[in-house]
Amino acid sequence: MRETFLNIFAGTLPTVIICSVIAITLRITYLFKYRKKFHVIREFLSLTFIIYIICLFYAVTFQDIDGSWATSNFEPFKEMFRYSFGSRLFIKNVLGNMMLFVPYGFFTSYFLKEKKPLIILVLTLVLSFTIEFIQLQIGRVFDIDDILLNLMGGFIGYFIYYLFYRFGTIFSSEKEEEK
Repeated sequence: MRETFLNIFAGTLPTVIICSVIAITLRITYLFKYRKKFHVIREFLSLTFIIYIICLFYAVTFQDIDGSWATSNFEPFKEMFRYSFGSRLFIKNVLGNMMLFVPYGFFTSYFLKEKKPLIILVLTLVLSFTIEFIQLQIGRVFDIDDILLNLMGGFIGYFIYYLFYRFGTIFSSEKEEEK
């Protein structure tokens, strides 16, 4: 799985650099022009979210485009339980699909300041279904298990955000501003 993440990041590095420079310069210009307060955590998370979206786009559109080796799966839990627990394929397919959406659940919770998981789960479901549908159109497969695993990952991301928010760790200054 480490190799997969490194390949994704290597494949997106030029795009990440260009988009980061654009985002940083536009954001700094905006903050100065409108005399807005600079929050290190918020700005870092915003840039990290942009990088995550670029890597997610790359991972779901440019990986394994063949489609000839597999068929779509519309039966829940079929692919998930096909792999031996702890095997390389289990880690790549099951844990990988969950981990792919942990940042999405975290970032959407953070930017929406959402304290209830339903909205995050709906947003995760919409994005995951859209990704699976697009993959079907570009020669990859549609897998209902991926949607279920993505939902679990989105919920884990929401839960991580909730814990950080609830216990006031890195978001304590933003919690004060909300009051």
